[in-house]
Amino acid sequence: MSTEVGRRAETAAATYLVRQGYTIVERNWRTRWCEIDIIARKASVLYFVEVKYRRTNRQGSGLDYITNQKLGQMHFAAEFWLVSHAGAAVDYRLSALEVTGSMFEVSAWCDDV
Repeated sequence: MSTEVGRRAETAAATYLVRQGYTIVERNWRTRWCEIDIIARKASVLYFVEVKYRRTNRQGSGLDYITNQKLGQMHFAAEFWLVSHAGAAVDYRLSALEVTGSMFEVSAWCDDV
């Protein structure tokens, strides 16, 4: 997947989240050890969102690619972000959002994987 396609998918995901009442805290947070696509807040909960894009679902949905290994990486990245942002104890969730097709439509949202 090209960088441009990834950006368009993440923009579609962020737009969807804002329309659902979330505030985008940060996008594309990266370190040399981990990355987070979108960090969003709704009420007092932070959501660390993995965005998965699939042009088609021929080889499975994007959410099918949230494996135990990926969940471990997501957990590590969320904890790393929290520590690097004053270590505030907050309620947070690991979440995943699937974007599909040439129109970059949100096809699935799981707010707590």
